[in-house]
Amino acid sequence: MLNKGGGGFLGGGGGGGVWGNQHPTTQKKKKKKCIKGKKNFWVWPFFFFFFFFFFWTEKKKKKKKKKKEKKKNKRPKTNTKGKKKKFSTTLKTIDKNIRSIFQDKNGNYWIGTNGAGVYRYDAKTLTQFTVKDGLADNQVINIQEDDLGNIWFGSGTFGISKFDGKKITTLTNKVKIPNGTEIEWQSKNNDLWFYAGGGVFRYSNSSLEYLPFDPSSSNSQMNTPFSLSRYGVYSILKDKKGNVWFGTQAEGVCRYDGKTLTWFKEKGLSGPAVLGLFEDTKGNLWFGNNGAGLFRYNGKTLTNFTEEKGLNNADFRASGKPGLGTLARVYSINEDNNGNIWVGTVDAGVWKYDGNNLTNYTTKNGLTSNAINTIYKDKNGELWFGTDNNGICKFNGTSFIELIID
Repeated sequence: MLNKGGGGFLGGGGGGGVWGNQHPTTQKKKKKKCIKGKKNFWVWPFFFFFFFFFFWTEKKKKKKKKKKEKKKNKRPKTNTKGKKKKFSTTLKTIDKNIRSIFQDKNGNYWIGTNGAGVYRYDAKTLTQFTVKDGLADNQVINIQEDDLGNIWFGSGTFGISKFDGKKITTLTNKVKIPNGTEIEWQSKNNDLWFYAGGGVFRYSNSSLEYLPFDPSSSNSQMNTPFSLSRYGVYSILKDKKGNVWFGTQAEGVCRYDGKTLTWFKEKGLSGPAVLGLFEDTKGNLWFGNNGAGLFRYNGKTLTNFTEEKGLNNADFRASGKPGLGTLARVYSINEDNNGNIWVGTVDAGVWKYDGNNLTNYTTKNGLTSNAINTIYKDKNGELWFGTDNNGICKFNGTSFIELIID
């Protein structure tokens, strides 16, 4: 603090400092006063600075805490700006409209739906993948795995996608269309086959080719594989002998033995779509037709099993009317570890054939729906029944129970 004389603490001039011409007592008193004033000068700024710093720090802590909580509660979104994609968050439940079920080499279950993409369940978490993550379509009706562990998805619109463990890519935008000659049909054991609008897609040697059953109809047009015709394929099976079987929209069943194509159309097999193909442990081939029912081929003779058992539905063929107690609209076929054949229909529940007798199970026996889209046997030998709009069921030996994934 300055003295009234205008000099500094050590100043001279008119007022003089400590060393001026004043009386020693006066000088001493003024010295004390001066020191006291100095203390007041530094205390007040420090006081204001302390409170300012305190409130600023508290405010910053609250803001940081709020930001952290917001980030914690935020659901991950798909990044579409060229950065790594974050797949959809884990879920508690799946969509109820089930179209396909598959268990991969690592034991993970893949569940394809009619419009909600595909789910992966590793016994702990349920993860959903959709078109936002790279799928060709949110309808997934076929799932398979190649020798390298890649998971492949086929859709009802004939789109094909591949999951390599990190990302999903769509391959149907890079399709080769050959002329469909016998040489071009030749395949290898590890080739993958997929549904197409007028034939099939085959993935071989890192290339996806479209092989039409009627080469003259393709005219090398890129949209032909995705346009449904009478030759459109809805089911594919590789048998134990290496033959590949194809169920078509309206031309029955075709067998490719590595050299030639052989067609099976008799006894009502052609007309309605063939949606299910299966080979049992005895080597019999079973064909599921959406209208004409269940067929069995023993290598020599083709039998209309539904007509033989008197379980056809003439009303459906005439007017489209569904029928409980019939075996006419077959969507899926499988076999349990006891050799029983299980047949899923879209309007009459499930049928079990033990080699002699047929037993029909419906919602009265615990099924959540009488419309069964798919039947899948996992590595434990358990059968999974995927329904239309009512989730998944399992059979406990007596009745069906709904499978809840959580």
